[in-house]
Amino acid sequence: MSKECGGVVKAWEATIRKTQAAKRRANSIFGTISIAHADDDGDNNDNNGTNIAGEPYHTDKVLPNGDYYTGQWYDNFPHGQGKYLWTDGCMYVGEWYKGKTMGKGRFSWPSGATYEGEFKSGYMDGTGTYTGSNGDTYRGQWVMNLKHGHGIKNYANGDWYEGEWRRGLQEGHGRYQWKNGKHYIGEWKNGTICGKGSFIWTNGNRYDGYWENGVPKGDGTYKWPDGSFYVGNWSNDPNEQNGTYYPSGSSSEASLEWDPQSVYNDDLGDCRICPGERVSVLPSQKKLAMWNSSKGGDNPRRMSVDGRVSVGVGLERPYGRMHMWESDSEVVCDSGGDLDDDLFDLSLDDRFPKGRAHGLPMRVPRAGKKQGDTICKGHKNYELMLNLQLGIRHSVGRPAPAASLDLKASAFDPKEKVWTRFPPGGTKYTPPHQSSEFKWKDYCPLVFRTLRKLFKVDPADYMLSICGNDALRELSSPGKSGSFFYLTNDDRYMIKTMKKSEVKVLIRMLSAYYNHVRAFENTLVTKFYGLHCVKLTGPIQKKVRFIIMGNLFCSEYRIHRRFDLKGSSLGRITEKPEDEIDENTILKDLDLNFILKLQRSWFQEFCRQVDRDCEFLEQERIMDYSLLVGLHFRDVSATGDLIPSGARTPTEPESEATDAPRLSRVDTDQLLLDPSKWASIRLGANMPARVERTVRRNDCELQLVGEPTGEFYDVVMFFGIIDILQDYDISKKLEHAYKSIQYDPTSISAVDPKQYSKRFRDFVFKILAEDS
Repeated sequence: MSKECGGVVKAWEATIRKTQAAKRRANSIFGTISIAHADDDGDNNDNNGTNIAGEPYHTDKVLPNGDYYTGQWYDNFPHGQGKYLWTDGCMYVGEWYKGKTMGKGRFSWPSGATYEGEFKSGYMDGTGTYTGSNGDTYRGQWVMNLKHGHGIKNYANGDWYEGEWRRGLQEGHGRYQWKNGKHYIGEWKNGTICGKGSFIWTNGNRYDGYWENGVPKGDGTYKWPDGSFYVGNWSNDPNEQNGTYYPSGSSSEASLEWDPQSVYNDDLGDCRICPGERVSVLPSQKKLAMWNSSKGGDNPRRMSVDGRVSVGVGLERPYGRMHMWESDSEVVCDSGGDLDDDLFDLSLDDRFPKGRAHGLPMRVPRAGKKQGDTICKGHKNYELMLNLQLGIRHSVGRPAPAASLDLKASAFDPKEKVWTRFPPGGTKYTPPHQSSEFKWKDYCPLVFRTLRKLFKVDPADYMLSICGNDALRELSSPGKSGSFFYLTNDDRYMIKTMKKSEVKVLIRMLSAYYNHVRAFENTLVTKFYGLHCVKLTGPIQKKVRFIIMGNLFCSEYRIHRRFDLKGSSLGRITEKPEDEIDENTILKDLDLNFILKLQRSWFQEFCRQVDRDCEFLEQERIMDYSLLVGLHFRDVSATGDLIPSGARTPTEPESEATDAPRLSRVDTDQLLLDPSKWASIRLGANMPARVERTVRRNDCELQLVGEPTGEFYDVVMFFGIIDILQDYDISKKLEHAYKSIQYDPTSISAVDPKQYSKRFRDFVFKILAEDS
């Protein structure tokens, strides 16, 4: 036993010696050439100019690529006050923290533009002032390079805006004043006047009411200084314009001939919102160059664009891992050196839980074929598809008066349904067709027509997607509920067959659902576009009810991983063998091996919206819903391995899975900066984000959330709350009672809506976090 202990002690001492030797070599190689200042006493430096006391010191450095830094230095990074000048003319002067711009500082561009204010992790973040090269000035709040919060912008042409901003654009309440004195006070959305507000002209005329896309739309009142006014419904389309003019006692005869269209054609003609200035490069995109080492002669180490090291021939062995300093992520600068494999494995085991194959690279699942089987002639559901398409074409194409978003209670009445007969020979209202005779039912048609308008669905596009020349696709197997799913050929819409009980639930909660999605534009709950029924005539009298929904995963990006997450553990694992899992496989809670990370403002919005949506579902006694998550990994190697953040090289061959577009970090910054591209990004869709890999302990089979490993991947993320039509009825209560006898009641899916909502939120806020 003593010999064995002695051997362990010797092995430990040898490991320590190797570690210390490696550190000494790293320090000598990464030692820097410094220019001492007159006020430096030199007591903290050795003969090579390397700091040995562990305190920040002042240095000047001319870097190999021509960049220049002067200021405080600590542990091989700018740390404290310092100035960095890039060869392209950009310059930062201010506070640093371990190689990242952090605190107060000033960034200037060669164009003459400047930003002075607070920085966080390389981003303009906090309170600051941006002065553009064209003379525009913004003073206010920032989040990740974007105006976000309260701010004042003075435009070079004399206009100015004061109010709320979101993600770089005016949104919320604000005032815009033109140089000619006209001004608007009210609500904004995505950089345009939208909502309720007042416009005041210099002659004293004013409009109070609703706006859409920068012009009056909806209820509003136009007033003159003499007391006369016009009130009614406003629209740029003269056919939708209607109202009443009320003259004052002093009004002239000419006022009676006033045309409301003159507001659109003349009064607002010169009132345009100034566009924002495009910035060519953002502070977070500026990388810090490597510096000459004190050893290695004329062979300095340089970094490629992606952070990979090219090593000069003067060094005996390349370093195992090396990352360029990055101002937008934690800086890592470590090496394998002469450390043996045992020591490297030891450090990995210390970092990750034991017993897992954590050292293996992650891979994307194999590519799956296009989902679903095309419903061709001869398919058992071919006639049903024809009936559905005929009915949709009839429902959407039927003329209807323009409806206000304020619907009457009668529109939601369960008896509000329209039956239409479709004989093969056609009628006055229906076309002839080759299918058997059937009846078509529209449930609450006015509500769903208004929902489509609310969700900005163009009627012609909607009809073309579902009823065009392309056939629908039937998913190969029904869902757990027994419902069948159909996809339109362009993947925009999903059609699901429904039980009668589900139809009743939806009709019951339709009014609350309508008010919820109208109040919260960023709601994550499923978007419903139509509820219908096909009834076959004849001896069978079969009824097929179905709902039309938006497809969450309709995107130009390939979805590599799909997860259906409920926050329960019982039965929540995919039983397919690994070789049968492809990118179309829906994985479950215990398959999730990531923590999903969103940028701060998006994460805050996500938390608020999940709370709102879950409160709505809880009030409607709904349970068993899921968070459906899709991930597109931006960087995949030719062999299908996922490439962690910052590890991709420009010479690496493209993966076969890269036929869809991907975003680099630079692309992401430009995407955040360009307002025109924000239209494609919303909460739950096309969201640039990161995921951190997790692993579960072997001794805990039902561990819902794994332990983070520090290994990150850049992704485009999609998510939404689905399956919201299951109420806590008698069958679910019985299921809960039965399973509670056999299993832990907290692990099963069927629980009371209040308990379900709490458990769902607790779980979601663990797997989705703020990216700090």
